[in-house]
Amino acid sequence: MDKVEVEVIGLGKSIKKQPIVEDISFHLTSGQVLALCGGNGAGKSTVLRMIAGILRPTSGDVIVNNVRWLKERKRYSEQIGYMPDDYQFSQGLSAEEALLFWASLRKVPKKRVQEVLTMVGLEGHKNKRVTTFSKGMRQRVLFAQAILAKPPLLIMDEPTNGLDPFWMQELAQLLKDIKQQGHMVIFSTHQLEIADDIADQVIFMNHGRNVGEGSTHDIRREFGSLHAAFHQSLGLK
Repeated sequence: MDKVEVEVIGLGKSIKKQPIVEDISFHLTSGQVLALCGGNGAGKSTVLRMIAGILRPTSGDVIVNNVRWLKERKRYSEQIGYMPDDYQFSQGLSAEEALLFWASLRKVPKKRVQEVLTMVGLEGHKNKRVTTFSKGMRQRVLFAQAILAKPPLLIMDEPTNGLDPFWMQELAQLLKDIKQQGHMVIFSTHQLEIADDIADQVIFMNHGRNVGEGSTHDIRREFGSLHAAFHQSLGLK
């Protein structure tokens, strides 16, 4: 993959003049992974939805591969793979049918559907209705659709929610492989051990604001662990 990059500049969102996200900025290049870390209500999902082009920012800009969402929405969407925290699947659709539908939207060959089903360990369940799946299995379907088109930027909202320990490790390895291929990844999590294992950079969020950031290497060197750095960013002992 050619070198790609994402630039997030002063991103903010207000609802009824009440700011819920303020002044989030960062830069990523090929093969880098960023984790947004924070508790419930920290603003992580709002940031991801703005970067994914689902939610219009009140302020700031996002540029992926020199494409701005506000100016070239179709081209911008082609740069993005998005995995939401949850999704209401249509009744009756099997895992394979759901992925074939998304593949048709992204103009992805049918054989790619079989590849991603195998990658997420669902090839033996592809004919089962997704509505019968556990939370963890639904998460794996959502991850599969996000990587279908091999997007330059993969955005994931709490991707490990509902996963058992085995699939948490498998997902971590898949993301490391994606990183090695030159793709960029942005994900949110409240599980700092996941961020420590996968991410190159971390932004700690609280009440919609960046309260601390840095490379995982530098954070470990200065604070000893991401947990210690996060607690300090919140003013906790």
